[in-house]
Amino acid sequence: MSEAESRDWAPGLRPLLEPETIRRRVVELGRQITEDFRGRELTALVVLKGSFVFAADLLRQIDLPLAVEFIGLRSYGSRTSTSGVVEITLDAKYPLVDKHVLIVEDIVDTGLTLSFLRENLATRLPASIRLAALLHKPARTVKPVPVDYLGFTIADEFVVGYGLDHDGRHRNLPGIALLDDPAQLRLFETENDSRGRVDQWK
Repeated sequence: MSEAESRDWAPGLRPLLEPETIRRRVVELGRQITEDFRGRELTALVVLKGSFVFAADLLRQIDLPLAVEFIGLRSYGSRTSTSGVVEITLDAKYPLVDKHVLIVEDIVDTGLTLSFLRENLATRLPASIRLAALLHKPARTVKPVPVDYLGFTIADEFVVGYGLDHDGRHRNLPGIALLDDPAQLRLFETENDSRGRVDQWK
């Protein structure tokens, strides 16, 4: 029996990517980014909220002079599919003119959000724009966006963990799980609130 199969999972969750699998890939991405930008200073633009765990791990693997900025984009709300409407809820604090910008995103699915962001950033006259994404769902592509540094390609299924959430929950899972039934999961969590946090990854 594999490690994933031996774990106890709450109803509605199935393991997809183990923590060690993610860790190894993040190390590889950090090395690649370091080599590609050797001799240059990099500005990481972290897209909140879902990418904060990925960004924290990735940026510590980049051996370069590094500045970090944050940007908030609203497109998902609490639903399991994007509305296609994007707005900036938190913007970078400092100008990006002549900066080598690395967007750090959790997941690319339709491409609408990232397309909006790249077009917006281009008006700020950076020296370059690259994209690092933990996950990509090509089956959902509406507007193709080039991903320069990709962690994993996945099928069109809703996932949680490692920063990704469903209705604000499960961001703290150290791995990534498939969310099979949002209604069933919400009911399970409501019933277990009085007993404290349910540990999905043991």
